[in-house]
Amino acid sequence: MEKPVIVEIEKTIDETDGIKTIFIKHSIEAKPGQFVMVWIPGLDEKPFAISYLEKEKFGITVAAVGEFSDNLSKMKEGDKVGLRGPYGTNYCLEGNNIVMVGGGYGAASLVLLAEQALDKNMNIKFILGARDKNKLLYIERIKKLVGEENLIITTDDGSMGAKGFVTDALKELLSKEKVDKVFSCGPDKMMKSVTELCTENNVKGEISMERWMKCGFGLCGHCCVDPIGIRVCKEGPVIDFELANKITELGSYHRVKSSRKESLEVKK
Repeated sequence: MEKPVIVEIEKTIDETDGIKTIFIKHSIEAKPGQFVMVWIPGLDEKPFAISYLEKEKFGITVAAVGEFSDNLSKMKEGDKVGLRGPYGTNYCLEGNNIVMVGGGYGAASLVLLAEQALDKNMNIKFILGARDKNKLLYIERIKKLVGEENLIITTDDGSMGAKGFVTDALKELLSKEKVDKVFSCGPDKMMKSVTELCTENNVKGEISMERWMKCGFGLCGHCCVDPIGIRVCKEGPVIDFELANKITELGSYHRVKSSRKESLEVKK
């Protein structure tokens, strides 16, 4: 059985409204798209994508949306948590002209991927979206990586960048430029739309799914998706468009902690 190691928080930084990055003193060998399981004794354990990766530390970006993430986001330098991983599949860079589509805090693993793509001298376009300007992540970090001219920002309310959705920007980009591969992470409905749009345009790519995970390494089966039964923690979280098109629940519903199905239509 996988057992957590106890690690220390080095520092935290505020990324944007209600979202912060926690840096952990621990050397980890991970690839963009993989995740770790973070444990708060007496409370719970949850998966987090790796958003920063350095030699002696790494970072996870946390949105305070529930009891666990709220407690984690309030931790300070010197506090300790349990850690397991890294787990799961990773993104696979291909081609020369790539596009990254990040929605909300789903941009976390994509920025790490952009760093890797930059090392390979790839041409990168980054489409970053959120409900409003206060939820946009890593703006300055992305500008430094890909250049301001290659960052396309959209917000639902038009408070920054173009008013609309990331898929509007992606559709326009695909109509104008040659794209070899698209990578996307964010809300289910967004990734479903990205998958369908790229499939229609014969552009391959990958998405990173988020599901409720308990074990993180394929044992419990809690994160299996309908109807093909792949385990998001093991055969995912990064999957290609071909596989994503076979998952009927993508963009429609997910399962809560009790395994009960919950429609994504109720999400605002």
